[in-house]
Amino acid sequence: MTEELHEVVARPEVDEPVLVIGLDGWIDAGFAANTAIGHLREVMDTTLVATWDADVLVDHRSRRPAMHLVEGVNTGMTWPAIELRHGRDPDGRDVLLLVGAEPDVRWRRFSADVVGLATELGARLAVGFGAYPAPVPHTRQSRLATTATTPELAAQAGQIRSTLDVPSGAMAAIERACAEADLPATGLWAQVPHYVSAMPYPDAAASLVDGLAALAGLRLDASPLREAARVLRVRLDGLVADNPEHLAMVNQLEASVDAELASEPSTGFGGADVPSGDELAAEVERFLRDVRRGEA
Repeated sequence: MTEELHEVVARPEVDEPVLVIGLDGWIDAGFAANTAIGHLREVMDTTLVATWDADVLVDHRSRRPAMHLVEGVNTGMTWPAIELRHGRDPDGRDVLLLVGAEPDVRWRRFSADVVGLATELGARLAVGFGAYPAPVPHTRQSRLATTATTPELAAQAGQIRSTLDVPSGAMAAIERACAEADLPATGLWAQVPHYVSAMPYPDAAASLVDGLAALAGLRLDASPLREAARVLRVRLDGLVADNPEHLAMVNQLEASVDAELASEPSTGFGGADVPSGDELAAEVERFLRDVRRGEA
């Protein structure tokens, strides 16, 4: 028998929980997956269920711990962690959150270990979060691409289904381990406008939360994320309106997305020509820096 990599801290009483996977370190444009996981942890007030041995799974040279200095004295270290946490939606439905650092090594063992624990706890579904930069405008709501363990789940889970070979993360390995264990699993991938992918984009995070709620039958309130998205939309609209080239680029993206929505199937993960958004991205970054300094 393969040695377990985790240590159980508590065994909550759960009824067919949903496993939500939100590991740091893989593609997360606009910090959407991280923001969505943070929102879930806040609204569900989660408790710790299990931990994984980061010394075994994480290369600390690539994911360095933080040293805490107080007047030159090393007062402690914060190490990368991998945790399973438990929470409930307002209707009492159980949710398990796999959070923390994406492992650098031993993905097969880690994936089998995660799925083994999830199965032991009676999980009925696994859902992973991610986000990627795409040729889409900020004036349209973020859509979800999907990966899944069955064609039926792929059709149910996302608005975009693709056929291609791409580099993968640990989440894909967990998804495959779920398939081998007959645990339904899907990955939800939010599209983020390529010109704002390096900064927080709450609309994509809200789409992930809403997608999870619809797929898993949970009651989750994404309204704080939607309000943050509305505020950012106003700022971006102002920046675009001040530059004819930026406005033309956004209009072109709108036309492309609207045409794609009118046709089936959608290809989602790639293939479209992407107008350069480098200049607009730089202006957005400058604008948001000014906002943080209280200058805008």
